[in-house]
Amino acid sequence: MLITLHVNLLINTSFYLSGPAVIKVNEGTDVMLPCSLSTKENITSKLFDWKKVAQKDDGQKEVFLYDGGSHYNNGLRGQSEEFKGRVSHFQDELKHGNASIIIRNTKISDNGGYTCDFPRLQPPQTFNIELVVSPILKYRRGENITASKPSVTIRKTEDGVLLQCKVHGTPKPKVEWQDIAGTILTAEELQVSEREGRFYITLTAAVTRAHFYRCVATQKTIKHQISTWIYVKAYSSGPQTHPSDQNLRKVMIGVAVGVLAEFLFF
Repeated sequence: MLITLHVNLLINTSFYLSGPAVIKVNEGTDVMLPCSLSTKENITSKLFDWKKVAQKDDGQKEVFLYDGGSHYNNGLRGQSEEFKGRVSHFQDELKHGNASIIIRNTKISDNGGYTCDFPRLQPPQTFNIELVVSPILKYRRGENITASKPSVTIRKTEDGVLLQCKVHGTPKPKVEWQDIAGTILTAEELQVSEREGRFYITLTAAVTRAHFYRCVATQKTIKHQISTWIYVKAYSSGPQTHPSDQNLRKVMIGVAVGVLAEFLFF
């Protein structure tokens, strides 16, 4: 946890705060928001109130209220929904004037200003904290991940050849096997799984002639298409066939056009 101070702050069993402080944490971690009376006055029977300052698009939030032993975690009502079950105080530190709290499993929505208020003290005291929650550098559900370049393999069978294609990405890609003319091949088997928000797809198709084929992965919503070409030299049943030189040149032209189409899609 990184704490950037604009005031003198002593981190020990007590916290001395005479002005605003900025506390920076990563999303998903726990954070302590410090608030302590410099007099170390026993506040076990006192009242202190933590609030989140109103934002442009959101109103003031009730974070944690302690009133002479009653608080949001033992029956006191009024806590804002988004903080329920995530905020606690240091009961044993109250006798030292320590009203600090812990917010667990921080969220991006926790960003903003917080106040720790002692309204019944004479004079009343208010402490200000600015919390900055940074997004973690890992995939989060809802983000787009363009489909990977298809990984293709060939396996001979008694009746011909099985083409297997593996792709992953999100949103879920549409995966197809096509011949050189763009005709979609009938799928023998389709396997789809989802892990950590990514879709993993394996598509198998059977062919019985030597030719060029490609596996195509399409994500229309994000205008992304990518493919991998493969040439089947022969099949195990019946005579082996190969394209003539003239047809091979036509095929290669088609492949070149197909590769170009990957970059011009949509």
